[in-house]
Amino acid sequence: MAPSCTARGGEQMASAPEPATFALSSTGKRWLRPWLTRHLQTFFYTLGLLSRAPLASFLTAAVIGMALALPAGLYVLLDNVRDATRGWDGSNEISLFLQLNISDDKAEAIAGNVRDWPEVARARVITRAQALEEFRQLSGFADVMDAFSSDNPLPAVIVVEPTVGAGDGVTMDKLLGRLGELPEVDFAQFDLAWLKRLYGILRIVERGVLVLAVLLAGGVLLVVGNTMRLGVENRRQEIEIAKLFGATDAFIRRPFLYSGLLYGALGGVIAWLLVWVCFLLLGEPVQHLTALYSGDYRLQGLAAWASVVLVAGGAMLGLLGSWLSVGRHLPAIEPS
Repeated sequence: MAPSCTARGGEQMASAPEPATFALSSTGKRWLRPWLTRHLQTFFYTLGLLSRAPLASFLTAAVIGMALALPAGLYVLLDNVRDATRGWDGSNEISLFLQLNISDDKAEAIAGNVRDWPEVARARVITRAQALEEFRQLSGFADVMDAFSSDNPLPAVIVVEPTVGAGDGVTMDKLLGRLGELPEVDFAQFDLAWLKRLYGILRIVERGVLVLAVLLAGGVLLVVGNTMRLGVENRRQEIEIAKLFGATDAFIRRPFLYSGLLYGALGGVIAWLLVWVCFLLLGEPVQHLTALYSGDYRLQGLAAWASVVLVAGGAMLGLLGSWLSVGRHLPAIEPS
């Protein structure tokens, strides 16, 4: 009998940790439920406070929304410009305008010599007749150009496409200078030089938008911080009474933090609406302008992920501004 009792005792000891694990899980659940309840109560209490002064709450959120809408709108505008010019730099080509006395056969011979250069991938010739016909079609002055049918004023052109390794700026400038020094070449032109300059300007504007976003984010912090400071001062007596009854700073701070969070989130939504309305108004003129250049481009608004980032960023800025302001002014209030 003793061995069996010992075995049963060992089984009881082996199964002892299971109730402890269950007790720990129950403790976590008992702690989590009141925590969520307190935060939900504070959240709806804060909504009630903001709804009591809807105009003042909306004006504060509108200021935040305008501050967020400016960098967001500039970012979307830059993204549209990059998207519109994405396919324009597929090939970096150099146009060599030959002298008028150079015949088409001579132009083919020059192009054959240029093809042997290690920096050149391809070189094709646009004859004088082809150049005149292309100009007649693109210019819309076909009747006027018929007067030049016997005396073509346009030279032959050699279009040179460099290799992939020669596409950087320094190598491209060297190749352009070398081609321009050929005795038969009257003028050498890099066709996409203006696009490179445009990309350089866009990089500068992009850096400026980043600096502007940082400055306006600081402005949002100041707006929320000042709003929370006024809220603390207006509820000074209430805070003193709460501290007399043992309320902690964390308990008193919580409604202010939710206020800043809601202000920032609502400001982000207002910023999204402002950007959407602005690009809706600009969409038709831009489409009409691109149609004049035989294109069909439509402005794109904020993407889904960018919209989420805008609203979440506004909420985080509001929360941070509230936390900094309340954390500074709340400890100075003590019951007398």
